[in-house]
Amino acid sequence: MRILLKIGITAAALAVATALLDGITVSGDTAGRRALTLVAVAAIFGLVNAIIKPIVKTLGCALYVLTLGLIGLVVNGLLLWLTSVVADRLDLPFHVTGFWPAFWGAIVVGVVGWLLHLVLGGDDD
Repeated sequence: MRILLKIGITAAALAVATALLDGITVSGDTAGRRALTLVAVAAIFGLVNAIIKPIVKTLGCALYVLTLGLIGLVVNGLLLWLTSVVADRLDLPFHVTGFWPAFWGAIVVGVVGWLLHLVLGGDDD
């Protein structure tokens, strides 16, 4: 149940990012199709974060220490961009146009996700 809540929160955060930023788009005929696309992209984003982020953190440990963790913003942006590539390969109508929209989108997704997590509650991992 907690996984479904996290996917829902991430999908809502992605919806906010698509509304606020020009470089992140989700298309579809109906609102339901766009919502399902956002849920699928949220699941992909969760998988990408669960599989690749720990590897990047381990390999780039020195960069995290050197930049006081700010490299994490860049890593999150690149992971969102990678999610867009995977979604494109799966024929999902979700697209991030470049690094800067991915960077700002990752910040928006992180902040909105954090706020929704505070409001909705739930146990931390």
